[in-house]
Amino acid sequence: MRTVIVGDVHGCLDELIALVDRCGTPGDTRYVMVGDLVAKGPDSRGVVDWARAANVEAVLGNHDAAVLHARNPAADPRPRPQHVAVAAALGAKNLAWLEARPFWIALDDGEAAPSHVVVHGGLVPGVPLEAQERKFLLNLRSITEDGQPTKKIEGTPWGALWIGPPHAVYGHDAVRGLQRHRWATGLDTGCVYGGWLTALVLPAGDLVSVPARREYAPKKP
Repeated sequence: MRTVIVGDVHGCLDELIALVDRCGTPGDTRYVMVGDLVAKGPDSRGVVDWARAANVEAVLGNHDAAVLHARNPAADPRPRPQHVAVAAALGAKNLAWLEARPFWIALDDGEAAPSHVVVHGGLVPGVPLEAQERKFLLNLRSITEDGQPTKKIEGTPWGALWIGPPHAVYGHDAVRGLQRHRWATGLDTGCVYGGWLTALVLPAGDLVSVPARREYAPKKP
């Protein structure tokens, strides 16, 4: 089946619908989201409502996880007010759906080994998929010069060091934007910051993007 892997949506429902209009109807086309469906943008509930109704697949993103954490305002560490507000707006069914999202999804297309794996943050090169740590699956961005994984923008993008198969598809790194490495593709093109919402279409490997209607949140350096 034709598969569309969608970058970080962050509550940008209008742009998501525009992208789907270009890429094909869910059901006829398999949709997989790279996480961070919610927070920062204008309509987190609308995005999750759509995802549930369309029966799409999604991995958990770091902001999705933060919203789930925010269900307990007294939690340690204390959640950010924006995450508390999103958690309150989503409702019980949407929160339950979000909580059920896996950390990664393998796309095997009926083959013995997966051709692609979808994750939000990253995969530490040299570590088997099943042994990857939660904090890196959600937050990884780089490998430092001394070989340490980090969520910071320093050293080398982890995707440049990933050796497949499978080919990894991820989000999370809006600062670097679109990344196309031999064995990894990064799809966070900063829609919520006034950039683009981007999808990778398989098996052709084409990229499809729609522009943000406006800047919804300031982009951190």
